[in-house]
Amino acid sequence: MDVVADLHVHTTASDGRLTLADLPAAARRGGVDVVAVTDHDRLHPGLDAPVTTLDGVTVIRGVELQVETATGRVDLLAYGVEETPALRAELDRIQTDRIERARRMASRIEDRLDVDLDVAFEPGVGRPHVARAVDESEADCDYAGAFDRFIGDDGPCYVSRDVPSVEQGIDLLSAASPVVSLAHPFRYADPDAALALAPDLDAIERYYPYGREVDETRLDAVIERYDLLATGGSDAHDRRLGVTGLSAAAYARIASRLPDAQG
Repeated sequence: MDVVADLHVHTTASDGRLTLADLPAAARRGGVDVVAVTDHDRLHPGLDAPVTTLDGVTVIRGVELQVETATGRVDLLAYGVEETPALRAELDRIQTDRIERARRMASRIEDRLDVDLDVAFEPGVGRPHVARAVDESEADCDYAGAFDRFIGDDGPCYVSRDVPSVEQGIDLLSAASPVVSLAHPFRYADPDAALALAPDLDAIERYYPYGREVDETRLDAVIERYDLLATGGSDAHDRRLGVTGLSAAAYARIASRLPDAQG
């Protein structure tokens, strides 16, 4: 399949490596014409419209929002977001929580390892920033080791985030976006429970680079049963786009829901 749209990309506004200025060139290298910027719990501050054209590349303003369900946390992707006061207030609250959480994790690691960590405690900060600071410090610990030894989900320096309920998250995103999708269903401990959210959503992330074999026919069945859209993307945190995503035909169905591009 020829990928023309990568609808799951992170930038330096959260824990990715790409800047907005880098995006068009990265899109061309990856052979894609459309990119959705879906930073964690944050609308990219450099995007001022739901859909924009940057140097010939269509850029969709999106967000990846983690929410709490009865069976664990899942991630929702929203596309073509038009900021609402309610969504802005919740994203601001989450970013404040993220900053405090990163401070606490960094402080715990500094106490354990007797090092100073250079972390920018600002909106978008997350565990990858803390792990990179560990890797760049005098500690005998690299990026992966920071997760394995300290800030993995069961690590001694881990601090949980305060996330909205799935009901609140869906309500906020649906009021602000024409397409709300369940991200990477097979990354959760209970994919069936995650897919049970389908009736309340517009789409499911059908194309995703899991790095292992998954039963995509389960996704196709849910998409067909609830007449959902299929989304897809590379979940890029580096500078490689187009690893997976949507064909022209699949993206056309998404585009029909989105406003026209500005720029």
